[in-house]
Amino acid sequence: MKQEEIRKRKEKEDRIKTEFERRMNPQTKEDFDLLYHALEKWRQEEIDHFNSTLTGPERKAALCALLEQETQLIASIGRHRLVAGEENLKKSVAAFLEKCAEPKKWKAFDGKITEMDTQYTIRARELRDIYASINMKYLSQDERLDEHDCKLTQDIVELIDREADLLMRGIKESNLEGLRKRISTLFLQYIKTPTFNPEVTRLLKVPQDPAQLRKNIYFCPGCRSYLPSTDFSLTLNSRSVGRCRKCSKLDNEARRREDLSKYKNILKHLRKSEAEYNEDAKIAFLLQEKDLQYLVDVIWGAQSPLSAWDDLHDLVIVRWDRFSEWSPWNCILLTKEEAAAHVKLDNTEQGYGIVFIRKIKHKHTLAKKYFAQVPAMAQFLHTYNSQSASQDDLLITKPISTETQS
Repeated sequence: MKQEEIRKRKEKEDRIKTEFERRMNPQTKEDFDLLYHALEKWRQEEIDHFNSTLTGPERKAALCALLEQETQLIASIGRHRLVAGEENLKKSVAAFLEKCAEPKKWKAFDGKITEMDTQYTIRARELRDIYASINMKYLSQDERLDEHDCKLTQDIVELIDREADLLMRGIKESNLEGLRKRISTLFLQYIKTPTFNPEVTRLLKVPQDPAQLRKNIYFCPGCRSYLPSTDFSLTLNSRSVGRCRKCSKLDNEARRREDLSKYKNILKHLRKSEAEYNEDAKIAFLLQEKDLQYLVDVIWGAQSPLSAWDDLHDLVIVRWDRFSEWSPWNCILLTKEEAAAHVKLDNTEQGYGIVFIRKIKHKHTLAKKYFAQVPAMAQFLHTYNSQSASQDDLLITKPISTETQS
């Protein structure tokens, strides 16, 4: 028992430490969502404090000062985002070039991996190495000139000649950063052109075939742009495409400032456990973070029905009946320790009291009503209803026995 408490304390300390590092050095979209969520929480607390303690001109002055502080904090987050954006761009370009240069791989009948280079992957590797040399710093003047000795498009050649001329004149390195950035950007565009680098075709987001380009294109009313379907985030009960991911992200940062990272972790755990149960599991992979947020917050009240524990970091959502596929109407929200004990039950009706079971069944009914609107869920709901109809009837008609003591 003592070791369990030590383990829990250590997990909590590690989580707090990780969250602190994410706030101090944000890198991903989830990190910035966490910052905006913390900002909104602080702002609401300050407003509630002013409303309860101040009135009249004093309250207005305090709200103006709060707005000024919020503006400065948003600007600070924006500066962090610019720095993180530059780093992430470098990483994504490097990963893109590495993927282009990867040899073809396949698994043989004996399980061994075979690799083969083609003329296109060799060409992609050469272009990757040239791009790396262009962006390499601290080269001597002769090394810098040698690295540029290659045939490229006219614009790139002109810029390279200009840099070579400036190097010969002894211009400072700091004064050449802008020019070298232009050369690097143009060369990256050159690498992304299938005419010069055929291997890049399979990695481009925009298809080269105009007929393919016309498929799955939707209009975003926010930025008023026509974008591919992959740029839109849809929940299960969406009736229309709505706004693109970029507009939704901007709206979240400006108004709602929600942090869905907790729900993302719960969904990740759910998908992992379902994949272990059944490789063909489908329903858990249809859900998005917003769908799970509704299921956790509205249906289950964001707490365990057993212990009323409400820290989402400690909660997971698992199967109610472990012999049936997970679904919103076959699940229960529990702490990790409760879930570990629950999944060992062969019969939930014998493991829990009748009142508790009816409470869980009621939540399953609410989930059915909400998710039954989704066409993709309808077939799964029909299958589940046909399997559990007889069990539900027995449960409802089962009498509650009472004992009297003399």
